[in-house]
Amino acid sequence: MDPGFSTDEIAPIAILMDELRSEDVQLRLNAIHSIPTIALALGPDRARQELVPFLQDSVDDEDEVLLALAEELGSFEEYIGGKEYAHVLLGPLENLSAVEETLVRDKAAESITKIAVVLSPSQLEEFYIPLLKRLSSGEWFTSRTSSAALYPAVYANVSPALQDELRKGFAALGADDTPMVRRAAAKWLGPLLKHFTPAHIVSDGLPVYRRLQSDDQDSVRLLTVEDLIVIAKSMSPGEVKEQLLKQIRGSITDKSWRVRYMAANHFNELAEAVGVEIVREELISHFVALLKDNEAEVRTAAAGQIPAFAKLLDKEVILARIVPCVRDMSTDASQHVRAALATQISGLAPLLGREPTIEHLLPLFLHLLKDDFPDVRLNIISKLETVNTVIGIEMLSENLLPAIVELAEDKSWRVRQAIIEYIPLLAKQLGKPFFDEQLGNLCMSWLGDTVFSIRESATINLKKLIEVFGLDWGKVAIVPRVMGMGTHPNYLFRMTTVQAITIIAPALNLEIVSTEILDPLLQLASDGIPNIRFNVAKALEVLGTTYGLTPEGNALLVQRIKPALDQLSKDPDADVQYFASRALKNIKV
Repeated sequence: MDPGFSTDEIAPIAILMDELRSEDVQLRLNAIHSIPTIALALGPDRARQELVPFLQDSVDDEDEVLLALAEELGSFEEYIGGKEYAHVLLGPLENLSAVEETLVRDKAAESITKIAVVLSPSQLEEFYIPLLKRLSSGEWFTSRTSSAALYPAVYANVSPALQDELRKGFAALGADDTPMVRRAAAKWLGPLLKHFTPAHIVSDGLPVYRRLQSDDQDSVRLLTVEDLIVIAKSMSPGEVKEQLLKQIRGSITDKSWRVRYMAANHFNELAEAVGVEIVREELISHFVALLKDNEAEVRTAAAGQIPAFAKLLDKEVILARIVPCVRDMSTDASQHVRAALATQISGLAPLLGREPTIEHLLPLFLHLLKDDFPDVRLNIISKLETVNTVIGIEMLSENLLPAIVELAEDKSWRVRQAIIEYIPLLAKQLGKPFFDEQLGNLCMSWLGDTVFSIRESATINLKKLIEVFGLDWGKVAIVPRVMGMGTHPNYLFRMTTVQAITIIAPALNLEIVSTEILDPLLQLASDGIPNIRFNVAKALEVLGTTYGLTPEGNALLVQRIKPALDQLSKDPDADVQYFASRALKNIKV
């Protein structure tokens, strides 16, 4: 035994070592998560000489355990003596990079790149680069697949001679016989190209990209869309036209819908990278084609790019080319396309201006507000604020308010909830008289909704409305109607009154609470339903903590609130007792 360690210090280490050899997977997993503790107990020297070699031999295990090990090793250098010894961890991680399970390999590669950041140039040359070469030329595709992720992390930190070798090594991965390796090369080509000089992008990067972009596997081709964007960003518009135009057309019109989907999903990034001239000459017609694609997934992805792409176009072009497609998509057979369009369509309003929005987009908003699919209606409602800034509240209320009122009674409670959340914003813009006339009754009707979430949202809505229109309005328009529900024969209405008081009380003042709210609330303290009584206790707690700090509020607390809570704390129902006792404990008398 090492004389520097007592039996007490060695015992837990031995136990953890045994757990790593245990047949129980959970025990081994716990042991892996405890290896920092083992390393601390062993000290840096023994951790390097004993623990790391032991871990290196532990790769024949369940994937779950190996994944945890790969993750732990990524930040383990501090336990083995710091940066100067970080290369020691590359051994076990190299083994993990070649296992069969993809998740383990990916995590091992991620941990290797973390370690690469702390390695010195000499360590990179002596340990990291040889590891990279071994993995890149491994017999099994698993190690070659992992190696692709390791190139970008070190390319910028090695000598020009080694950079030449790395470019050649990566090019070999791009031409590998195994599709999984080419897929990894396509995935990591973009991050690697960011470190290349413009000359090397043309001489070395472009050939690899072109080979991958014309691969016979669509799973490889779809990953080259992001590589294309990186290359285009590094070139002038003239070079893009000369070097990439064929590939741009190829990806956007690919025979595989998955590649077209990726092109549609990144269309705006691509448009910004290639420049305005190519957008006008080439990309407008391709974008229109994607909006009309045979596959709903592609149309959905393209719909998500509409406002951002339209920003690069003139208003006349948007009206002539994009708006007709938007009109067709508003009646698309796929609900997902219509939902994606409903999220984005309002983004066109600021680009078109008031009159074109009223003429072309407003009818589409109305149509989508009446869509059968709840998500479509929901997405339109949540984006109305953008439209309001363009066309003004009068036009919005005149055209859309009837549809909004209709949606307030929608059969989908999520749509009703979205309308409720939009009401305070609408109220601020409509003003008090218009709101009272058009929407006041509607807001109160939600308090009697059959869905609890709607009743809860409706009470939060009332609090926000009081904050918008002021206390005087709240005292006249809200408080009497809420308190009036407290005598309703249906207990749910009485419950709503109590819960509404709990929520809106902080937005009121002591005078309104003492004159309008407290008496009806105390009457409900003797209600026959225990749920109402314990909610009264919660409401009294809120009133006590909110208003009990001033002398007047404290007097009200002592004279009215505390006696009621004392009474409720002796209630026969256990829940009522609990909430009353909690309230007495929390309020300061």
